[in-house]
Amino acid sequence: MKKIFSISLIFVVIFFITGCGGNKESDKVKIVTSFYPMYIDAVNIAGNVFGVEVVNLTSPQTGCLHDYQLTTEDMKTLETADIFIINGLGMESFLDKVTSARSDLKIIDASKSDDIYLIKDGDTPNPHVWMSITYSMNQVKAITKQLCEADPEHANDYKRNALDYLERLTYLRDEMHLALDNLPHKDIVTFHEAFPYFAAEFKLNIAAVIEREPGTEPTPQELAETIEKINSLPVKVIFTEPQYSPKAAETIARETGAQIFTLDPIVTGEESPNAYIDAMMKNMLTLIKALMVA
Repeated sequence: MKKIFSISLIFVVIFFITGCGGNKESDKVKIVTSFYPMYIDAVNIAGNVFGVEVVNLTSPQTGCLHDYQLTTEDMKTLETADIFIINGLGMESFLDKVTSARSDLKIIDASKSDDIYLIKDGDTPNPHVWMSITYSMNQVKAITKQLCEADPEHANDYKRNALDYLERLTYLRDEMHLALDNLPHKDIVTFHEAFPYFAAEFKLNIAAVIEREPGTEPTPQELAETIEKINSLPVKVIFTEPQYSPKAAETIARETGAQIFTLDPIVTGEESPNAYIDAMMKNMLTLIKALMVA
């Protein structure tokens, strides 16, 4: 009888130590994000929550997902996902392929918010809403709400982390408004259509866009129109993006004498929880340098 009791006791100890005999990794809630800005949001909301894993689907160097094609590795990552966080608004052009392969996958749309007012080109919404700090905050709120519904076990942790991140984003927004609202010049020429929400937030005027689609060089007519527009501006500055070749911008700069600066649409970067805030602060300093001309 004592021998049976001892064996039973040993079994119970092993049972609890090994997590009920299962693989602890497989018991984690796996959150996959579609690309970099969604990953940074998710890391701030869920990255330190015990029992939750956050994985970014695409490489941190991928950039915007306009024409992104899913790889075999991407599909393997999604096979084991419990939750998939997307930006929405057409950014993830591959979404139909995901839903057809994983009809049971819980998809969280970060742009599903009544407080995000879309900027459209005709009927097509511009998806770069995270470039408004206010809308980025609304995306954090939307992600948190949907995460809590999908995974109520960790809801309190998600809410606590989100509140902390929202506090830091509020401070960032206040600092940037203080620095940018009274700039003497407001006209900017951007590389592609990543900055309308950013411009609206800080009352900047996008006078021209060099490439409507990244990687698609402007036509000679578009180039001539951009050069004419820049020549009419009191301050001639062009903003390129770190993710794309500045070749077209350099051509325009030679023709106009414009200075070239870099604005980051924050679609690539370090895998740090503070990456969005750091990049926005760098954008702020760039704008001050470029536009603070008497």
